[in-house]
Amino acid sequence: MRALLLLLLLAVGIGACGKKGPPEPAGPKEKITYPHAYPSK
Repeated sequence: MRALLLLLLLAVGIGACGKKGPPEPAGPKEKITYPHAYPSK
């Protein structure tokens, strides 16, 4: 039972990692040559 609980907590912790918000082009805004909207998927 403890192993299952530990596995569940580990999966939730890993699933919570990641960037929040919509995708954006990399780099400083003044260096972006061709700005456009990026798809969320």
